[in-house]
Amino acid sequence: MIKLLALVCATLVCATLVASLAPAADEAAQRIELRSPQYVLVGLAHGDSLSVRVSNALDNAPVHDAVLTAFLRGGTYPLSAQVDGSYLMVAKDLRLPGSAGIEFEIKQGAEVSRLRGTLQTPDAKGADPNNVRQYAWWVLNFAVCITAYVLFTRRRKTED
Repeated sequence: MIKLLALVCATLVCATLVASLAPAADEAAQRIELRSPQYVLVGLAHGDSLSVRVSNALDNAPVHDAVLTAFLRGGTYPLSAQVDGSYLMVAKDLRLPGSAGIEFEIKQGAEVSRLRGTLQTPDAKGADPNNVRQYAWWVLNFAVCITAYVLFTRRRKTED
């Protein structure tokens, strides 16, 4: 009986920990991937920044010597080249909820390519900050009820 109760409590604690980690997954970076006959563009949006990597579609070689410009929600945003070979865009429009059409212009030498796609950002509601507290409260309630049940059944057995 005690082993069963310990197993139930351990299961509840594990379920609470897994559930408390779920909001963190919702807040993870949003990914966008765009392809053209010449380029593959992969971007990760987190907060008000978008990190972009561009590679050639034929040989998957990174593109370092390009000028990138993004068009998002009516604004034009130049992307700055980073030391690691990626490009960075900072825009407060990335924090706005919902989906938005985004277009990238890649200028490499005399070539100009445009890649269009949709960036999906999380809704403004986001994760409930009380979610972890609520799960902890449920675990505490179950622990108190199980403890009371165990003590009550032990007391009845000793009286018999």
